[in-house]
Amino acid sequence: MTTETRPKLIRSLTLTHAVLYGLGVTIGAGIYVLVGAAAARSGMHAPLAFLAAAVVMGMTAGTFAELGTRLPVAASEAAYVQAAFHRKWLSGATGLLVVAAATISGATISVGSAGYIGVFVPLPAAWIIAGVVLAMGAIACLSAVQSISFAGLMTVVEIGGLILILAAGLFNGGALVSRLPELWPSLDDPGAWSGIAQTSLLAVFAFIGFEHLVNISEEMKNPLRTLPWALLITLGVTALLYAAIVWIAVVAVPPIELARSSAPLALVFQRLTGLPLQVLGAIAIVATINGIIVHMIMIGRVLYGLADQGSLPELLGKVNARSRTPIVATLFGVGAILILALGIPLTGLAEWTSRLTLGIFALVNLALLRIKAAELTRPAGVFFVPRWVPVAGLFTTVSLLLVDLLG
Repeated sequence: MTTETRPKLIRSLTLTHAVLYGLGVTIGAGIYVLVGAAAARSGMHAPLAFLAAAVVMGMTAGTFAELGTRLPVAASEAAYVQAAFHRKWLSGATGLLVVAAATISGATISVGSAGYIGVFVPLPAAWIIAGVVLAMGAIACLSAVQSISFAGLMTVVEIGGLILILAAGLFNGGALVSRLPELWPSLDDPGAWSGIAQTSLLAVFAFIGFEHLVNISEEMKNPLRTLPWALLITLGVTALLYAAIVWIAVVAVPPIELARSSAPLALVFQRLTGLPLQVLGAIAIVATINGIIVHMIMIGRVLYGLADQGSLPELLGKVNARSRTPIVATLFGVGAILILALGIPLTGLAEWTSRLTLGIFALVNLALLRIKAAELTRPAGVFFVPRWVPVAGLFTTVSLLLVDLLG
């Protein structure tokens, strides 16, 4: 079967599918586990770190919106770098970095899910991890509409858990308003502002995922309209929800106590409602397994795209004629996640994944600047952003990396 006649991905995803996928890959394990670490570093100022991270992400989201409508293909970051620099090795390396970050993140979430599931199912952790990874891998191999609709349903459940905390906080919390002055540190307190800056790097991990929307742009019915709106809605909803949840958490539970908890949001929910930890623990299971499946979907699309661009073996670029999904590439990702989850201790993932992602973001912003510099006229049929957007995206990502390096 020739390249021209073999099955391709089909454009079947709507804005609803895209937003549910974006929220599913963004909101999840990050916020459920990072609240305690953020409180340990920034105390009552932790919500500001999440808002700062959202600003950094927002600048680069504009860059992704334009590049995603210019090149609505899988393995998007690699395609952008290739279009800008015309270096196949650099574009291939960029794609593999994206795959590596997603694989490590998916493996860590898999290990985390075993801890939650183990409360309800008394089996060895390795058995739980293997069962969860293989089950989610099978779902990831279904058609795009089926697998993303399944992930979307779990997204509704995991966001529902956060909304329960939000509702409980609002119902119980006159303190949410009366203690607002504690949110903003004094301007002459450099230690507090330094803590917020360093916590922002940690908070970036909780936002990682929105950029994966570009990797399903090849399957969107109308990427020119759908992709920019999906990016905007995903980031906006995530930022508002995160800031509110973190503020409720630090008001409901002293930051020092929150930092010591292995299940910080479950503790917050228990403190607000008096209900047992297992209630939110069940929702956390949904959040973690949802994080696994959306990572698998993305990894499969990136590997497929790299193979389709000629950077990886052709086998990974094959699309199943029935499901119209890159099953071989997806199974490769499932196997990599399973090996990492079972065989390698993963520490410091959040910060290292954030550093790697920020480096990729810097490269993508630089790619758009280079593409714009080479153009004499504005292209038609593209979501266009001013040049200051990728400049701001490059500046904010590099600045956050420097703050981390110097800190």
